[in-house]
Amino acid sequence: MGKYLFILGFILMGCSTKEKSTPDLSSVNVHTEVHRFDQAFYNSSAEGLQGLKIKYPYLFPVQYADTAWVNKMNDKDELELFAETEKLYHDFKAQEAEISDLFKHIKYYYPGFKEPKVLTVLTNVAQDNKVILADSLLFISLDLFLGKDHPFYADFPNYIKRKNTKDHMIVDVADAFAVKLVPPSGDRSFVARMIQSGKRLYLLEHLLEGKPETEILGYEKEQILWAEENEAEIWNFFIENDLLFSNDQALSERFIDEAPFSKFYLANDQDSPGGIGGWVGLQMVKNFKHKST
Repeated sequence: MGKYLFILGFILMGCSTKEKSTPDLSSVNVHTEVHRFDQAFYNSSAEGLQGLKIKYPYLFPVQYADTAWVNKMNDKDELELFAETEKLYHDFKAQEAEISDLFKHIKYYYPGFKEPKVLTVLTNVAQDNKVILADSLLFISLDLFLGKDHPFYADFPNYIKRKNTKDHMIVDVADAFAVKLVPPSGDRSFVARMIQSGKRLYLLEHLLEGKPETEILGYEKEQILWAEENEAEIWNFFIENDLLFSNDQALSERFIDEAPFSKFYLANDQDSPGGIGGWVGLQMVKNFKHKST
């Protein structure tokens, strides 16, 4: 047990969040700059293209001719996609307020934080491009937050599309920052990777104060209940199979990465939520923080 606590303490040294359940944000000032590029682009025309290219040069790669952008503006399928996003996001004030609150929380915990410029875009339902944080720019693909039952996601697996909602947008935005804010560990053992994922989730809980656990984890209530009821058995499985200090990278795919369920290779695997290792890591971080305060 001493070996476990030593490694846990060593890995957690890089976590800089202040222990305060309800931070006082009254003196935290942020500047939230949101650009509705999606509206500017699809409401534009050939005549307005040059103005867009001057204002957003990073969104117009030079290898594409102007005709390609004009065709994109007039593409029937893309205009349908834009029309669907406008139904939910013509007014973005509520989301802007959430982003501003997130920025305040980040700045509270990390005073050197510089707010990026926020741009809303459409990416033709490219799931891997939901939220992209690139230096001073934050891109949010609105067409990936239309609701889990939207026809655009008909072919998506349930564990993916249940996060394609308006409520989950801020979680994905916060996670883009959490990935960069939680320092990587040089330890590639399975337990270190679980803790790394747990630290990120722990930070999300702080940055998204009041957000339901189900939303942060991307789990249904039944899945959280399953994890809680089976926590001892999960630990027994990891220990009995000598997984904790294994450097086998396949364990991340089985137990940490986003998936429909975790892969114990047992008959009841499909009852488990995907990424159970991250949930276990979160419990480890919480226990460590509780004992160290």
